[in-house]
Amino acid sequence: MDDTRVNSNAVSEQEQEITEEQLTEQRVIRREKLKKLQEAGRNPFLQEKWDVTAHSQDIKENFDAMEDEEVSCAGRIMAFRQMGKASFIDIQDKQGRIQCYVRKDEIGEEEYTWFKTYDIGDIVGVKGSVFRTKHGEISIRAQELVLLSKSLQVLPNKFHGLKDQDLRYRQRYVDLIVNPEVRETFYKRATIIKEIRRVLEEDYGYLEVDTPILTTIAGGANARPFDTHHNTLNMDMKLRISNELFLKRLIVGGLDRVYEMGKMFRNEGMDRNHNPEFTSMECYMAYGDMDDVMEVTEQLVYKAAMAVNGTPIIKYQGKEFDVTPPWRRLNMADAVKEITGVDFTTIDSDEEARKAAVEYGFDAEAAKDMSRGKLIAEMFEEYCEDVPGYLDGPIFVVGHPVEISPLAKRDSKDPRITRRFEAYINGWEIANAFSELNDPIDQFERFTEQQAQLDAGTDDEAHPMDMDFVNALEVGLPPTGGLGVGIDRVIMLITDSPSIRDVMLFPTMKPLAD
Repeated sequence: MDDTRVNSNAVSEQEQEITEEQLTEQRVIRREKLKKLQEAGRNPFLQEKWDVTAHSQDIKENFDAMEDEEVSCAGRIMAFRQMGKASFIDIQDKQGRIQCYVRKDEIGEEEYTWFKTYDIGDIVGVKGSVFRTKHGEISIRAQELVLLSKSLQVLPNKFHGLKDQDLRYRQRYVDLIVNPEVRETFYKRATIIKEIRRVLEEDYGYLEVDTPILTTIAGGANARPFDTHHNTLNMDMKLRISNELFLKRLIVGGLDRVYEMGKMFRNEGMDRNHNPEFTSMECYMAYGDMDDVMEVTEQLVYKAAMAVNGTPIIKYQGKEFDVTPPWRRLNMADAVKEITGVDFTTIDSDEEARKAAVEYGFDAEAAKDMSRGKLIAEMFEEYCEDVPGYLDGPIFVVGHPVEISPLAKRDSKDPRITRRFEAYINGWEIANAFSELNDPIDQFERFTEQQAQLDAGTDDEAHPMDMDFVNALEVGLPPTGGLGVGIDRVIMLITDSPSIRDVMLFPTMKPLAD
């Protein structure tokens, strides 16, 4: 009988479901196996290196050229089928899995005896020749097999996998081993980030820079920061909520196009679209405006989708979004009028705006101190964002009131609003952009208003005035278009991931109780 006829999908006892009690027993057994290896002078943890010359998928895709060639591979044992004098194992490397055919008369009786004690999860190095079994499976005929690392834990079996969502996030290292689709998501994440960098640098000439994460003033966005303390300087500091003010200082300094992709930190709620630390990309273009960075936004999402999926059609949780440029524009006040019937474009005073909002049904107590612009923004958020499909997009919402846009340039035709947009896909805000405010006097006045709200306790997301940034504007900021993109949300959409935690390797988790 030719052993290579064995069905590679046969299941060994090690792949069956194991009870909690058996898990404990299995761990004890694995430690005993390790002790025997060490006593025999075969400690796997003393192995430092293995020369890898080929990987699983490359071998399969190039079989015709590699048949009978000697290769050296390494990976984790994911399946083990013992048959006496010959056995099959599947090893998993960074590209996927490949079967290895191991015979006693090829690797030697002593090595084969030790080999039969190995477990699912152990990491091995294999040298041998490439061949195809009579069942047609491309495999490696092992001439040498070395244990490189001993797994002392028991992996979830291949049929039930690691299904507990909370445990998957906490033990991402196991999740990546047993769920191939998870590995694929993070390969796609890397591709998206690489493509975004390529578009910014090659297509638009941006320079990547690094700015501080620890700051004394959390500015550039309305959000609660994380507080910390620097012991040596004996000063309170914050983790950045945005890098906007630093990047615009660089535009003042003559670095005409800059971008930074990195972590931001906001001490706020958590849900499927929010995590306390997240990846953001901000870029600034001297002598450009809102319309210029609108084009950049379209191209970043379009080309990232093409790089990963080969199509501009993003399929997300049963919906489809065509991100081919150009995207539609929608004025915020027009949206409020369309959904609620309240026409703020015909209202000038704050008092009339409050009356119209309350008549529609907006909370009277909440409205009593709000300006016309603030009411437009609040009604858009409360009534328009929640309409199913209304902001599925891709769509640019424009016409943001000055009151909610302290860093954006006023519209020359209507000084009550700013030259700003927010980009939406699937009803989510994925980007925020301005024609940047470069008038230092106007900026000082808006910061003064924010400081007053902070001092009065009427806005718990307002931040202290950043006088050094005002000083930078006084030196002179050229007309500038600025853009911030929520990278994690873009990745969620392109990879069809239901939660932001699915696209973060190690999302923030509450510690388990002791």
